[in-house]
Amino acid sequence: MAIRIGNGYDIHQLVSGRPLILGGVAIPHTLGLLGHSDADVLTHAIMDALLGALSLGDIGHYFPPDDPQWAGADSTQLLAHVAGLIHSRGWQIGNLDTVVVAERPKLKPHIPAMQARLAEVLGLAPDQVGIKATTNEKLGPVGREEGIAAYAVALLERPAAP
Repeated sequence: MAIRIGNGYDIHQLVSGRPLILGGVAIPHTLGLLGHSDADVLTHAIMDALLGALSLGDIGHYFPPDDPQWAGADSTQLLAHVAGLIHSRGWQIGNLDTVVVAERPKLKPHIPAMQARLAEVLGLAPDQVGIKATTNEKLGPVGREEGIAAYAVALLERPAAP
């Protein structure tokens, strides 16, 4: 079996007047993430990890932030497109491991819903989608609650040719 790994990272600024969407789930909070799409940093980091595993560039190549068709886009729909690119090349997702870095809100209660939503979009079992949440211990822009960041690692597998 052939395997490939990729990593991804994303960060977006927190602002008033926007919903907070993480892993395709609306999280109750007074602030939301600023971006051209829904600014779902977790889903964006996963897309970059998947694309990186096959050297396919990054999400900006497929969904440019200056293209009006992606304004307000649901990032899980973009993720489904990226998954299609992966599958069309004969690869399958083995697992994802992710970390969301945010001071607030506390994300632990929302992790099962995020896992379920991402697994549904990708056709995976929820236990193939690892999500951890941590703070930045009040350091840097995330620690000052100016934004939320996410990291992702993806393992792709392709059966060996007979």
